[in-house]
Amino acid sequence: MTDPHPLDPLSGSEYTRTVELLRAAGAVGDTFRFASITLAEPPKQDMLAWRPGNPVPRRSLSVFWDRRDNVTREAVVDLTAGSVVGVTEVPGVTPNFTVDEWHDCEDSMKAEPRVVQALADRGITDLSLVLIDVWTYGRALMPPQWAERRLGWADIWLRSSRYGNPYAHPVSGIKLIVDMNTMELLEIDLDSRSVPPAPVMGEYEPDLVPGQQLRQDVKPLHITQPEGPGFTLDGHEIRWQNWSLRVGFNYREGLVLHQVAYDDHGVQRDIAYRISLAEMIVPYRDPGFDHYRRTAYDIGEWGLGNMTTSLQLGCDCLGEIRYLDATLANSAGVPYDIPQAICIHEEDNAVLWKHVDNNGRAEVRRMRRLVVSAHATVANYEYLIYWRFYTDGNIECEIRATGIMVTTPIAPGDPAPPTGTLVDRQTYAPFHQHFLVARLDLDVDGPANSVVEVDSYAPEISADNPYGLALQTRSTLIASESQSGRDYDFGAQRSWKVTNPGRTNFLGTPVAYKLVPGAAIPPLMAPGTPQFLRAPVIGHTLWVTRHHDDEQWPCGVYPTQSETDEGMTRWISDDESLENTDVVLWYVFGIHHITRTEDWPVMPADTVSFWLKPFGFFDRNPSLDVPPTPAADHCH
Repeated sequence: MTDPHPLDPLSGSEYTRTVELLRAAGAVGDTFRFASITLAEPPKQDMLAWRPGNPVPRRSLSVFWDRRDNVTREAVVDLTAGSVVGVTEVPGVTPNFTVDEWHDCEDSMKAEPRVVQALADRGITDLSLVLIDVWTYGRALMPPQWAERRLGWADIWLRSSRYGNPYAHPVSGIKLIVDMNTMELLEIDLDSRSVPPAPVMGEYEPDLVPGQQLRQDVKPLHITQPEGPGFTLDGHEIRWQNWSLRVGFNYREGLVLHQVAYDDHGVQRDIAYRISLAEMIVPYRDPGFDHYRRTAYDIGEWGLGNMTTSLQLGCDCLGEIRYLDATLANSAGVPYDIPQAICIHEEDNAVLWKHVDNNGRAEVRRMRRLVVSAHATVANYEYLIYWRFYTDGNIECEIRATGIMVTTPIAPGDPAPPTGTLVDRQTYAPFHQHFLVARLDLDVDGPANSVVEVDSYAPEISADNPYGLALQTRSTLIASESQSGRDYDFGAQRSWKVTNPGRTNFLGTPVAYKLVPGAAIPPLMAPGTPQFLRAPVIGHTLWVTRHHDDEQWPCGVYPTQSETDEGMTRWISDDESLENTDVVLWYVFGIHHITRTEDWPVMPADTVSFWLKPFGFFDRNPSLDVPPTPAADHCH
């Protein structure tokens, strides 16, 4: 068996070995729980110098806590040497919640007599139909008497039948406040205003929708590649046409892409060292009892990897598919597999380039793209993540959100509040936002890069511009981290270029990749609100920082139960230079979800994306060498 690549995710045996070594060293015991175990990636500088065949120590990083004292600890284990490098206490922080705790909380609350009685008082006696969904707190909203605990608050939902949609029937006006270490019910928080259940039809499975008739005119669609896919998968390395990249996976980010490069006529050219989604902040914009504490950090508080689900051919992916499984560990440190966690396939994407000459000659090429995707189920929502690589050197990140909206009943005859939309009888869905932060560690022909902001503008009418038709661009260097928070400007069609001042194309222009913004949304939130103080990264569309290995999480390493930002604000406070150095871009985008009736009872996918496009990186169109597609019999 060959040694794993230094960036390969941990294997099941490496999770087990990590726990064995920590137990042998007395670092963990029976009262401990693991929030995470993950690969401690080698420093970037070491990886840039690394060559195949050179041994690199495999290390894991564990975060765990003792449920007796609630103290968080971090441990680094050298799996190659079989030793514990160090264990460090991290006071005053709360590590991410785990899937195990989510289930434990539901089981414990269903067995709690006070919860059973509170539900019986509302006419709910069949607990098999009850769903209890625990959320994390922001510290500013936590009841002060329990502010030092690992604290959760829980919604209660009710199914109308065994397989019914629980999110169609919220039990409004009641929240459970739970000590997540002891699974003790601390309080049943009740709203003094009682709203009865709403008479909704919130089912979406065909057998549960009254009178549902499925369409009969949807014909089979088969996508085949008789000679197999055009890419190769060697372990976690993908090669497709001129592209090469490595696929990583961890509990927090889920899908990660490493060492993205392009073969330019025999020259391997770096584009990105590491790209991923680093945080997702979902504030609900409704001040009512049911929603005021509802802000999710789906990556930092729970982990996209932990919530990644298996993919199925014909349902989630079409075509000639290759899959990668993923391995994670539960809160006891026991490894488990997620089969078919990552899907890799090619897609046709219409015309790449075309021209019909006036002499009747025509040249046309079809576009292909390589797609690397994963799906995560985050309670009621689903997030579908696609990284796409194109034959012309473009990279696209697309996110699709689907699933089921949170809803709330209202009293008969009352209108929906101004913070939501009426989506069913006596039921509204609150407005909310999904902020995603993409971490883009680009190395455009190497790590010595600079970032410029590019605006388009119309110069004034003058002797040189007598008809006012001129359109020009203006570039502004982002010179240091004090200038790093940038905003999208529609009026200027603003974009950002990552350039390499030390490398030029054949015309003498510095090579570059351009970040083309998409789905930039404003926070529309006062800077002093608790939600904004925890995540000021959402206050700008783009941030640029100097690369440091330990700067990975824009809202801090431990956003669970946070009160202030320990990420971006701290990183930029030293105002490091950003000129001709190793830079990281943090692109903030997402969904401004003004809810609508068409999103109910299950939401059609809402799609957002952004692009990375070569801008002078190549000397000319890099897809001139794409061969023509053989014409079909009916094509003339």
